[in-house]
Amino acid sequence: MKIKVIKIGGKLIENTDVLASLSDSLAALDEAFVLVHGGGVMGSQLATKLGVEVKMHEGRRITDAATLDIAVMAYAGLANKRVVSALQARGVNACGLSGCDMAVVKSHRRPVKDIDWGFVGDVDEVNADVLALLLDNGAIPVVSPITFAPTGELLNTNADSVASAVATGLAKKYEVELVFTLDKPGVLLDVNDDSSLIPTITPSLYEELRREEKIHSGMIPKIDNAYKTIEAGVKAVRITSPDSLTGGTIVVK
Repeated sequence: MKIKVIKIGGKLIENTDVLASLSDSLAALDEAFVLVHGGGVMGSQLATKLGVEVKMHEGRRITDAATLDIAVMAYAGLANKRVVSALQARGVNACGLSGCDMAVVKSHRRPVKDIDWGFVGDVDEVNADVLALLLDNGAIPVVSPITFAPTGELLNTNADSVASAVATGLAKKYEVELVFTLDKPGVLLDVNDDSSLIPTITPSLYEELRREEKIHSGMIPKIDNAYKTIEAGVKAVRITSPDSLTGGTIVVK
């Protein structure tokens, strides 16, 4: 059985028209999928409404106790249910989950080193059996990045990391393609020219592009992580825009 693990950002959820278009694309897929979503924008908006300061360090969110409460409300609540209801309206039997539901994603609190990230989690384990149970019975898991520690703590976890871990866990049971959505059509030779899309990246081409400095520096960590995921058993990683879930750039062995 082939499945896709698709990661989408929170910006796609807050805009009703964009969410509708994305849901149409998801409903049109001819294979099962797991959807992992973020919700950072929605969380920030809710924090502002509630008068809670959003604390960031180098572009990453610090999650204190108040921010954790907001993240749970925004990600596992509003954002998750918006996606689930949009998919249900299109005949997709979506099931909303957070990482703590049925122990889907177990994490540990990030250790304090140079900075205290608060209630931020790093993934330890994915319960692929639970996700497989849903998939094998025709349900589509929609997973928010609120995970849990064995102590019972809820943790705010990076959605890209959750998606990668879910894909790796499911790769033991299915042929898995991991899909990351961006605001660009894929990996571009020229970030200002959408027509410069690279349709397929192999290890040899990636080495050549890096050597010749023809690849955007911000994309290098994404492709490096793609190859780590492929080495862990995922068949391929696709980098694309939300309106082209079967297009964009595919990263392969």
